[in-house]
Amino acid sequence: RVIGVTGAPGAGKSTVVARLASCFRNQDKRVAILAVDPTSPFTGGSILGDRIRMQSHDADAGVYIRSMATRGSLGGLAPAAADVLLALDAAGFDVILIETVGVGQAEVDVVQLADAVALLLTPSTGDDVQTMKAGIMEIADVFVINKADLPAADRLESELRAMLSLRQGGNEDGPPILRAVATEGRGIGKVAEALVSGVRRRERTVEYWKHRLAEMVRERLMDRVARDAEGYQWSRGAFGGATSGAVDGQTMEIEDAVARAAAGVSRDLMVRAIVVFSRTGRSASMVSAWRPQAPILAASSSETTCRRLMLSWGIVPMHHQEVPTD
Repeated sequence: RVIGVTGAPGAGKSTVVARLASCFRNQDKRVAILAVDPTSPFTGGSILGDRIRMQSHDADAGVYIRSMATRGSLGGLAPAAADVLLALDAAGFDVILIETVGVGQAEVDVVQLADAVALLLTPSTGDDVQTMKAGIMEIADVFVINKADLPAADRLESELRAMLSLRQGGNEDGPPILRAVATEGRGIGKVAEALVSGVRRRERTVEYWKHRLAEMVRERLMDRVARDAEGYQWSRGAFGGATSGAVDGQTMEIEDAVARAAAGVSRDLMVRAIVVFSRTGRSASMVSAWRPQAPILAASSSETTCRRLMLSWGIVPMHHQEVPTD
């Protein structure tokens, strides 16, 4: 799971990230932290001081901390953050925490990488809530009022609820608003639970899997296509259609969401074929049911499954003894 933590400068992001890491370590999960610091526009240097508040993990072999500088990037993250994230994922970390630089209204790049985003706010920032509501406020899966022991915490929570009520048209099923005092560890457990629940909710939506599949295709093919295709600009914009077209608010089982996303991405990205590893043939049949643009190559370790799939629409079976699970 990839969890983003963002907020204005001084909101306590580093302390919250350190406490979240402790929560996940108590669950025996391996945790990686990607901490991004701003780069000086004058010297080009960066202090990379976020890890100062994470010293409680310096002797923990189950926690890896990687500091990065923005190097002039304006989205709140480092330009190489996506590549580092891919490496950390391949290294087998159970949870990856991304801490952005101190942000304002428009620094929302973290939503492209994270499965769930926590937005940190502090009391006495009521006016900031009004100015940020059209930007970063829209990407939060969990609102965290940090330093909630300060007097203005009640006012900030009231303003947040009023803003969310207007945005959701009275629907109460929106992002939770939680209070925390990160320096004391209070409320962090509930924040961790809410973020994990947010990831699970997203995993059951078509849009989430279309985004993940499109990102995987983009990461693996973008560089090669950019080199080989003359006169063609291959950019993130070319994948715009891959994350659109999902049924808003539609929730289904994860397997069905993945199948529908695969079919949609095949149309949006004009891929040549979809390869499905399927012991029983169920996964291949689910993808086929959504009528993808590309043919489906179903690899199965079962000869019976292959014979049955030969009669299915748009599926080409291939028998192989070492096929993993669906």
